[in-house]
Amino acid sequence: MSVRRLPMSTAAVRRRQKRRVHQYWELYLMFLPIATFIFVFRYIPMGGIVIAFKDYSIFKGIWNSPWVGLAHFQDLFSSEVFRRALRNTLIISMGRLLFAFPVPIVFAILLDELRLRSYGRVVQTLSYLPHFISWPVVAGICFTFLSPASGVMNRLLSEVIGVKLNFLGDPRLFRGTVIGTHIWKSFGWTSIIYLAALSGVDVQLYEAAYMDGATRLQRIWYVTLPSILPVVVVMLILSVGYILDAGFEQIFVMINDMVMGVGETIDYYIYRVGLYQVSNFSYSTAVGLFKSVGGFLMIVITNRICKAVNEGTGIW
Repeated sequence: MSVRRLPMSTAAVRRRQKRRVHQYWELYLMFLPIATFIFVFRYIPMGGIVIAFKDYSIFKGIWNSPWVGLAHFQDLFSSEVFRRALRNTLIISMGRLLFAFPVPIVFAILLDELRLRSYGRVVQTLSYLPHFISWPVVAGICFTFLSPASGVMNRLLSEVIGVKLNFLGDPRLFRGTVIGTHIWKSFGWTSIIYLAALSGVDVQLYEAAYMDGATRLQRIWYVTLPSILPVVVVMLILSVGYILDAGFEQIFVMINDMVMGVGETIDYYIYRVGLYQVSNFSYSTAVGLFKSVGGFLMIVITNRICKAVNEGTGIW
């Protein structure tokens, strides 16, 4: 016979929360600087969103600038340049999601399957070192390594197939170069999350599968992947939330006029229109607001789909 739990009163909930804060006050104290940082640099600036609905002038200020309603959003959706930037962003982000998202998962599983743990630690350390290299340095490495005239890659291609490719200047190759450099820079660092999830898998599950005659690949498929699936789902939802964010810094240091048509993303478009060329702050704020709302909706939709498909697994 099941016992039905009665809902707690408001006073009881408050007493329970106070006991929890008193019990873990050191952790709350450590979290206080983070909460302050988020509040000051994430929530307070959100008041500037009102610029998207005004004809903002730096001389009049935010509140004295005249209201224009949805005029900037009408210009936004009627702009061919914005549609091109949106299309480029979706293509690059979808490419990252299809090719970059599985790489750290596979890499973490391979590291976990290594018998020589010392060798695995060395490989792991070398894999996440690119994460600490700034994008300007990575761009410099790419320019040197992929140079059509003297790059190592083109020398090899010239010897093997007799052709040199302009990876950073050919519109057909630029998106692939962006996705490839993103994978190289990020997969090692992201794999740490999956390695942490793998460390929590019950060893008895592997032993039971081994006693049942499962091969190594079968143990990975039927034990490892289902065990880390909740973490994979959460990372997938967060990755889909960034589908309208193709990364400003990488595009900024790698883009050029020859590939502007296929490489200009929403973030670079905001920079170019809002700061570099036109200084149209209201219009660029409208673009940024569109990107933020779109990312939020993608998270909500993906979370609902994952919960429906994967028996309630999601981020809330």
